[in-house]
Order: sequence, then structure tokens, then C-alpha cells
Amino acid sequence: MRKYRLSMLCLTALMLISGCDRSIQDPNVMFSEKHKDPIKELEKTSKDMDHSKFGYKQTFYVPIYSEIYTDRDNRTVLLSATLSVRNTTLKKSLYINKIDYYDTDGALVKSYLRAPIELPAMATLNYIVEKEEDKGGSGANFIIEVEGVDDTVTPVIEAVMIGNFSNKSFAFSTEGTPVVH
Repeated sequence: MRKYRLSMLCLTALMLISGCDRSIQDPNVMFSEKHKDPIKELEKTSKDMDHSKFGYKQTFYVPIYSEIYTDRDNRTVLLSATLSVRNTTLKKSLYINKIDYYDTDGALVKSYLRAPIELPAMATLNYIVEKEEDKGGSGANFIIEVEGVDDTVTPVIEAVMIGNFSNKSFAFSTEGTPVVH
């Protein structure tokens, strides 16, 4: 009986420890094909990239609504968002140098990249901002900087937000807009 209790205690402790592992709970890891962070999988080192060969560089602003107001007492509803960066070329890679997340007041919440990433031809990078992430607010946004060999490597960048309130569910999308420097 004593061994049984000890075994159950060890099993419970193991479950609690693994339940605290952020990578196990991260939907970007859970839903990826290899169960790894999709951004980290695409990261390149500086020596892998020759920026002198790039003729296209653009920064995009992508609105993200991590919360919206309801019609009752100015209450808010938290939303989950999926950021989607799509390389629309058939043969050329797109390089992403920056994915920064800002809140309603314009303060940086999180920089998602530690190193540039290479998005192969026709590939898509999807990244989820969880519903529980409440730092962004109603005016949250991403700033995304991309590069390519020429201007035929223009990405499609969108965000899809979903949520529910009471017995209603809703979804809507936004598009990335080029930023004029």
C-alpha cells in the first residue's frame, strides 16, 4: 500500500511539473506538425543571410483586436488571433526580420524573433495570440519587417480574430498595410 501511495505521489508530481511547462501549453507548439515553435524552426543565423542581395524590403502594420467592446456597460470580450504571413512566390524565399507585438498605447509587448527567419516559397507562417493574452487591448498591432531578392516577393499578411459572447460566436479578419517610412 505504501508503494502505491508513493507511486501515485510521484505520478501526480510529474503531471504537475509537466503541466507548468509553457511549451506544452503553447498552441503554436501543440498545433504545429513537429510540435515545435514554428518561428524557432525557421530561424536563420546572420551568416546564413546575405542582405546585400536583397532588393525588396517592406514594413507592415497589422491590426489585432485582442479585445472588443460589447454593447453592455462597455464590457470587453477577449479574442484569440491568428497572424498569418504568406509567401506568395513559387520559387523565392521571403525573409522576416521582425515580428513585434504592440499594445493599444503603442508600447512594445513582445518581440517574437530572436533571429531572422526564412519562409520558403509558397509557405505560410501562422502564429496564435491566445485569448488569455490580455496585454494588447482593442488597439493591439503587429509590426512585421520582410525582405526578399526583389519586389516579386511581396507577402500576404492577415490576421483572423475569433471570440464569443454570451451565446454568440464571431470571427473577422484584418489585412497588413505597408508602412511608409
